[in-house]
Amino acid sequence: MSRVSQVSRRKAAELALVFNTLVWGATFILVKSALVGISPLLFLALRFSLATAALALLFHKPLAKRDAWKGAGAGVLVGSFLFLGYLLQTLGLRLTSAPKSAFITGLTSVMVPLLGSFVYRNRPRISEWLGILTATAGLALMTLPDAGLLATVLPGAGLAKAAINRGDVLTFFCCIAFAAHIVTLGHFSRRMGFELLSATQVGTAALLSLALCGWTETPHMEWRPAVVSGILITGLFATALAFTVQAWAQKYTTHTRTALIYMLEPVVAWATSYLLAGEGLSRRAAAGAALILGGVLLVELKPLSQR
Repeated sequence: MSRVSQVSRRKAAELALVFNTLVWGATFILVKSALVGISPLLFLALRFSLATAALALLFHKPLAKRDAWKGAGAGVLVGSFLFLGYLLQTLGLRLTSAPKSAFITGLTSVMVPLLGSFVYRNRPRISEWLGILTATAGLALMTLPDAGLLATVLPGAGLAKAAINRGDVLTFFCCIAFAAHIVTLGHFSRRMGFELLSATQVGTAALLSLALCGWTETPHMEWRPAVVSGILITGLFATALAFTVQAWAQKYTTHTRTALIYMLEPVVAWATSYLLAGEGLSRRAAAGAALILGGVLLVELKPLSQR
């Protein structure tokens, strides 16, 4: 493949990942409304189950090939990390605040290059590290209250509610699980078809969600329009479509760039909330959104090419 063709594929893949952030960010307010009438893990179980059924129908020909399932174990591993991330995030959110959960989960973008360097000895470029740190600072401004980050890091800095608790620890491990998902997906996407990889990872997450939803919570569901539409839209678009896109896209771009692009999700979530619910953005949060965008541009424009 020529250099021009490689760059074109990478750009297309990264635009596809940006599309994923648009889908996930746009469905944030939808999921928030749906969870009023359904328990979180049951919602995940139904969401992943619907996505699995859709992918089985869509990819029935590739999946029916005699040797198609030789790499199914890779999808099971990737799907296990995916489910573990969602589970720990849900459990942690019950014990910590939503802003801290959003910030700690966003640290996935920092964990991905660290984990990738440790496992594959693939060091990111200087511009990628600077982009990640810039975007992380922006995420802190968008999600944490004033002095929240300082109080979390420095004892006695004020805001006792920002002290590290059990929910923060669970959310931090959720961040590691999501980072492992991105890194392993990037590894296997270059070695097998995206159809099998997307179907098996989503199917694994569905089975684990169904198996554990009665163990970690008391399942309940109200047949509200918001609940039904939430399951349908997130199952088909934010899960089946989005994770298929990611399985294809990571074949042509790095896991570090994938994680950084996904930091655009809170920016999209705010924009959607503003357009649909009229929720404004403070100057501090607007500055954070600008830093996130600046971090992504820093990686894309590559002003520093030295490793």
